[in-house]
Amino acid sequence: MRVGFIGLGNVGGKLAGSLLRNGVDLAVHDLDRERVAEFVARGADDGGSPAELMAGCDVVVTCLPSPAASAAVVAEMLPEVTAGKIWLEMSTTDSGEVARLGAEVQARSGAAVDCPVSGGCHRADTGNISIFAGCDRDTFERVLPLLTTMGRRILHTGPLGSASVLKVVTNYLATANLVACTEALTTAAAAGMDLATTYEAIRISSGTSFVHETESQVILNGSRDISFTMDLVAKDVGLFQALADEHGVPLELSPLLVETFDDGIERYGPRELSPNIIRRLEDATGLDIRAPGFPAEMVDDEPEEPGAEVVVARG
Repeated sequence: MRVGFIGLGNVGGKLAGSLLRNGVDLAVHDLDRERVAEFVARGADDGGSPAELMAGCDVVVTCLPSPAASAAVVAEMLPEVTAGKIWLEMSTTDSGEVARLGAEVQARSGAAVDCPVSGGCHRADTGNISIFAGCDRDTFERVLPLLTTMGRRILHTGPLGSASVLKVVTNYLATANLVACTEALTTAAAAGMDLATTYEAIRISSGTSFVHETESQVILNGSRDISFTMDLVAKDVGLFQALADEHGVPLELSPLLVETFDDGIERYGPRELSPNIIRRLEDATGLDIRAPGFPAEMVDDEPEEPGAEVVVARG
């Protein structure tokens, strides 16, 4: 199976790296030609353009920063879609938009899957990330070997678009956890608590979370680096809020998160690292929420293992 990969950014570059590391016949494309050159030096082919990739590959993966970027790339690829071709959308995107684009691919006898990832860039780098996949069952089984090369836990979520719904739900929860962690750490510091002790108290208690055990560490280090920026968080929480609005769910916390990151972007810029949302509290209190002994970036220390489908237990 020949695979094309479009979008070699913080997440896409790591997912494509897993494919290359595991011997997949890979061609790549990115607007940043230096990233393409790096992959060519490692053994990938230069895919040329989205249209050329779709023409020459069995599967084309997109991992792009916005729904608009995905739409533009799919428009380029569509004339080359034929029976048996598969488009894998690994971006975090709007479920309605991926369904619309997928329908265009299907109209040309191709197949479409929305398969966003979750678990952090450090796990994308080692092939240990989780992947949601929305598509019909036959298509899922066709792409499962490819997905298990990029990720450890693969969940078939239902029809096309369902994975994107669940992705924005989980990203919303991660954002809520991040903001809650910044408030907890700042309040503990204001109360005179040692921050290393505070971190451990949260970690071993009912208050812990994946976000605390990863992002709180880089917050306390001071690097605040998880390879994710405020504009991407704003996009994700905006997609979640739009989903709730579409279905008439009267949320209370979500609008506050939207306002919080809009304010963070206004203060620090859209490309500021997302854990630096804590700077709003540091600025307000004059506190420096750092402590020695914490890592500057997260590294996945679990060995790479073959992925597998997560089977949902049903009564």
